[in-house]
Amino acid sequence: MAPPDESPPIDASTPLLPSSPSTPSYHQQPPPNHPSSSSSTTQNVQPPPSKRPPIEGSPFTLRGILVGLAVGLIICFSNMYFGLQTGWVSIMSMPSSLMGFGLFRLLRSHLGELPFSPVENVLVQTVASSMAIMPLGCGFVGVLPAMNYLLTEEEQGPVVLGLGKLVVWSLGLCCFGVVFAVPLRRQVIIRERLKFPSGFSTAVLISVLHGKGKGEGEMGDTSEGFASLAAKGEEVQVQGDENGDHGGEEEEGTKQGESWRRNVRLLLVCFLVSGVSTLATYFVPVLRNLPIFGSAAASTWLWTLNPSLAYVGQGIIMGPATTLHMLLGAVVGWGILSPLAKHKGWAPAPVGDWEHGSKGWIVWISLAIMLADAVVSLGYLAYRSGKQYLPALRQSAPVKILFGRRPREGYSATNTDDDNDDNNNNNNNNNTALSSGPTPETEDHDDEDAPPEQQVSDRLVAIGLAASIIFCVVCIHIVFGDLVPLYATITAVFMALVLSIMGVRALGETDLNPVSGISKLAQLFFAFIIPQSNKSSVLINLVAGAVSEAGALQAGDMMQDLKTGHLLGAAPKAQFWGQVIGATVGAVVSAFIYRMYTAVYQIPGDLFQVPTGYVWIFTARLVTGQGLPPMAKEWALGAAVLFAVTTAVRTQTAASKSRWHSLIPGGIAVAVGMYNVPSFTLARTVGGVLSWWWRERRGWGGTPLIVLASGFILGEGFLSIVCLIMESVGVPHLS
Repeated sequence: MAPPDESPPIDASTPLLPSSPSTPSYHQQPPPNHPSSSSSTTQNVQPPPSKRPPIEGSPFTLRGILVGLAVGLIICFSNMYFGLQTGWVSIMSMPSSLMGFGLFRLLRSHLGELPFSPVENVLVQTVASSMAIMPLGCGFVGVLPAMNYLLTEEEQGPVVLGLGKLVVWSLGLCCFGVVFAVPLRRQVIIRERLKFPSGFSTAVLISVLHGKGKGEGEMGDTSEGFASLAAKGEEVQVQGDENGDHGGEEEEGTKQGESWRRNVRLLLVCFLVSGVSTLATYFVPVLRNLPIFGSAAASTWLWTLNPSLAYVGQGIIMGPATTLHMLLGAVVGWGILSPLAKHKGWAPAPVGDWEHGSKGWIVWISLAIMLADAVVSLGYLAYRSGKQYLPALRQSAPVKILFGRRPREGYSATNTDDDNDDNNNNNNNNNTALSSGPTPETEDHDDEDAPPEQQVSDRLVAIGLAASIIFCVVCIHIVFGDLVPLYATITAVFMALVLSIMGVRALGETDLNPVSGISKLAQLFFAFIIPQSNKSSVLINLVAGAVSEAGALQAGDMMQDLKTGHLLGAAPKAQFWGQVIGATVGAVVSAFIYRMYTAVYQIPGDLFQVPTGYVWIFTARLVTGQGLPPMAKEWALGAAVLFAVTTAVRTQTAASKSRWHSLIPGGIAVAVGMYNVPSFTLARTVGGVLSWWWRERRGWGGTPLIVLASGFILGEGFLSIVCLIMESVGVPHLS
């Protein structure tokens, strides 16, 4: 039995950190075998005072906002750079927390009596991540290039937006998804306790950084989309021995200091190495495309390798299963279908021609795969949500906001039988475990929430949601005028709200927000309500998809951050305003960054091929009834049927937690490997294999691997700014 003064077990709906005067008081039930527990499982009992040091600082500070914006600016540049190349962006929550912690640690002598606290770190990563996703959330890496460069005159294009209209467009899209996520929080985080593995992992990292865990070994394997930690239920042990003696805090603090210094050093070293490599590719551009199968395969069939450390880092984060599925897509698309289309005369132009070459021909196949994957996976998710959670979802719908029940003061843990069994086991092992799985719907967890004064008020949510929707509609009308009818914009916004519920649930359960599939479903839906005779049908289709993608992406990011904050006892209100500030600044900054890149570089071009722009425009043309290249329809239908089956099987094996799940190709991963040129996919595969070797063969912890990957990505992304400046002033290339 656990000693009476040991901290009670922590689950995924209760904070990791103790209370203090600056944070709410968290009332928990003691474990079932605790001396003070009663027969009632719902009685609130104040646990003995924790001997851990109290949390200091405020959950919302000006310095936290400024540091979050500074970190977010770096990631925003990085995401714009990689997004225009391949369509890939990353929220980077964990690196944001690490960089924020490192910066404040270096400045700790100047902080006075207000040290950098875990809840302030939550604010930093919330602001940074909300700013980081804006290149994708506002369409700068896909929709806008499609409008600016790929729309034909018959499609009311090209649509060239000045800087002012770019800012108006991005501001219109940046906030309504954030506001809509707030009423969903109670359902998916408090009642259902969905995993949100990345948010969970970020909470554990912050806990460890601030001396609340024993070290990075407990971080578990986070390289497979950061999902393994929550899935495996890795333990995070509280400082102190089994008798509650924390006399070793000084030694433990020293270990924590050494740990964060090692991680920061590793981040800086990888940052510098990747930055130097980026500068080398500027002066010697041929280094971006190394012929690995001979010059003929490279020049004719585009089989080259881009030895970018950033793409290796991306592969590390994606993990071996995803990158190998992408490699399968590259082999099928560029090794089989591309030569076949060229040989049969279906794509007679050079392979690299998007319009009449096999590069454009195989995009239709990848597009069919993505649509099939989206319809099956999101259809299954909608069915399951409607069957199991419809009553609860009604309670969290926007129409219920003004009539929702207010939470009661404090936190209290209401354990199910399964939880009690787990707690007994954990107490016998003298461990404090984190369990992030959902609880049965028969339990009511309304009381496990922050105090009312730290939550976003129902009135603010209602007013904010209405205002953000109206603002979005007005902004789109200002940008496009009568080209996009008012009813289409309003329909797109409300459809985005509905689809964002599906995106949030998918993210909470799988750590994947299917925004690409959601946008494709929106495009498919608008093909039925917009007449094909309308010359602007393709443009309207693009706008509708962009709005849906923005809403789902922002709602998912907000919910990940709220999960992190819930585990660490941060105030949801502080996170909400941090998210709004970060998204607003990120929207404006992204418009300027996009304008800089498009003014200096040729887009589409060798460096920025904007493949997702082609996917967007091809989808719009497909669903609006425009013609396909020869034999593309037959092959696309066959691929759609095949991957509808594999996605159904993959979904079922995921639900049953079958060991064969990772062996079944994922439709999105295969499609990405098919529409991106092999040079990017091969580098990512190297990273995926490296992550497998790191964890499985060497048995090393996951945290340094994520730090290494983040350093590689941020190094190239940040030094791309230097390359941008050199390109704009005409610094010559050496070859």
